[in-house]
Amino acid sequence: MPEIKPDPELETRELGPDPNYPYPNENMRRVCFIKNVITRPNIVVGDYTYYDDPAGAEDFEQHVTHHYEFYGDTLIIGKFCAIATGIQFIMNGANHQMKSVTTYPFSIMRHGWEKVTPTLADLPFKGDTVVGNDVWIGQNVTVMPGIHIGDGAIIAANSTVTRDIPAYHIAGGNPCRIIRPRFSAELIDYLLELQWWDWPAEKIFANLEILTSGDLERVKTIEPHTGSTPGQDEVKAAQVTEIFESETKVWRNEEEFFAGIPEFKPKHDPSVN
Repeated sequence: MPEIKPDPELETRELGPDPNYPYPNENMRRVCFIKNVITRPNIVVGDYTYYDDPAGAEDFEQHVTHHYEFYGDTLIIGKFCAIATGIQFIMNGANHQMKSVTTYPFSIMRHGWEKVTPTLADLPFKGDTVVGNDVWIGQNVTVMPGIHIGDGAIIAANSTVTRDIPAYHIAGGNPCRIIRPRFSAELIDYLLELQWWDWPAEKIFANLEILTSGDLERVKTIEPHTGSTPGQDEVKAAQVTEIFESETKVWRNEEEFFAGIPEFKPKHDPSVN
């Protein structure tokens, strides 16, 4: 990887680390802004999203497996996500045929077996894998193909995510299930409209105390950002947001989320209002 230096202007302004430099803290290189180390065209990552791995955070792409360009699927991760050690994004190339008598992939072994090479239409395809903005993913989480994780969601350590997770909900387990919403439905709606992750560095810096506090009423005092003409990075981030919002439904509670799935009847959780 060519040497990349921080933007001295941004450092002088002290509005936060340079999102275009891999290491926000030179003394803690286990944390890396991963958009700066991505080489695959089918992985898109927003500003300030980091991967934490003492064995080498720069090797994030090694944790995105079975990701073949001919499948046409993309891993999309928004801004300000925190991804812990041991993440595994399994993409569509891992899927085997399940409608045939055997799931064994004869064709990839060659030596004549390629005569039964399936077409793409024969293979299961779950679509893009999409992680929203401000998502926290704990250690050793596995995300299955085509999963959508909403803005502000939290995924507990050692989870296997096999279903979409709604915005601002906590989920965990194997398979991963919703534990509870983080906030009221009203506040979730407000935060999704606020989209603080799209603010310029100056506005984020000015509101850090509110964003990092537990005073949720103060959050409602922030005026939405109207913004100016976006630069290249902002346009790319907007495209990520557009893809995410167009492909992901925001569920408000566990009952609505699992509606239409007859084999699963969630138990009532008294902590969910």
